Amino acid sequence: MDERIREHARTLVDWSARIEAGDDVVLSVAEGAHELAVAVAEELGERDANLVTLYGSSEVDRAYTRAHSGEFDEDPEYERALYEHADAVLRLGGGRNTTEGADVPAEKRQAKGRARQGIREARMDTDWVSTVHPTRALAQQAGMSYAEYQEFVYDAVLRDWEELADEMATMKELLDEGSEVRIVKEDTDLTMSIEGRTAVNSAASVAYDSHNLPSGEVFTAPHATEGEVFFDVPMTINSQRVRNVHLTFEDGEVVDFAAEQNEDAIAEVLDTDEGARRLGELGIGMNRGIDRFTDSILFDEKMGDTVHLAVGRAYESNFPEGSEGEANDSAVHVDMITDMSEDSRMEIDGEVVQRNGTFRWEDGFEG
Repeated sequence: MDERIREHARTLVDWSARIEAGDDVVLSVAEGAHELAVAVAEELGERDANLVTLYGSSEVDRAYTRAHSGEFDEDPEYERALYEHADAVLRLGGGRNTTEGADVPAEKRQAKGRARQGIREARMDTDWVSTVHPTRALAQQAGMSYAEYQEFVYDAVLRDWEELADEMATMKELLDEGSEVRIVKEDTDLTMSIEGRTAVNSAASVAYDSHNLPSGEVFTAPHATEGEVFFDVPMTINSQRVRNVHLTFEDGEVVDFAAEQNEDAIAEVLDTDEGARRLGELGIGMNRGIDRFTDSILFDEKMGDTVHLAVGRAYESNFPEGSEGEANDSAVHVDMITDMSEDSRMEIDGEVVQRNGTFRWEDGFEG
């Protein structure tokens, strides 16, 4: 086995999920992630954790959802109970076809998402962490050779997370002390309130309220959003390639939208439920180990020089204790990314904290 796979597994189990002896762990394994699953299982065994392994397949999910009547039972108890009794859930992404669900009817996908909302909440109440094993399908989606993509993934995952956490603490402090964020670039002038929110220093560990590996972002839950924003980084949403998305906000909600390609995918997301038209997240990418876009939200949203916004569900970790019920609620959480590397700025309470992708504490910042 490639030693980088073993190191990935150790990072996931020790740094990210902080697994201890006796922890009840659910390991969800996607197609193509078998080698990483073997390495993770070995690490869990060495720590005397308890393990249940699930197999995840986009082909299986497609077959089931397409064949179903669309009247999904709400939160089946046998599935919900698994997560309610788990200490941690580790999700290993991979897959053989990144667009396998492209022909699943939108109304069935929406209905299934709404029916599984309680299960999703139970899973998110655990120490859950999502990561990805480099597969040939993901390499193809990223436009790379398999060997090149492996190097890319491990450069992003196997890094000094404590050092990055210290750097990102500066951005967290600015957001925690701020009241309003403004993003300005071509076709974008968007303001958001961050009053009363707590930013998360997402350093790839549950100890930081962070649940992705790799990570490398600072995120918060905006509200009272006004203006327009242009997302110029292509992405795949519900197995459909989407390009050049434009959203217009009034009184905190999306009132108009457009996309150059697969606009219907955006409409499907926004029509899921009432909360899908409000923002659930503002994220600022700070992982300089990610140096190119790969059409994978797990990586692309963490890239330095980017800002991402998610419509839909907000994370309760962005709300002070006692105010978690204020979090925007939705069956979806869909991230979209805008490139901040040129002719752009981000302000907090009128002060520029990032210009043309460079933060004010970095060399080359132009005030």
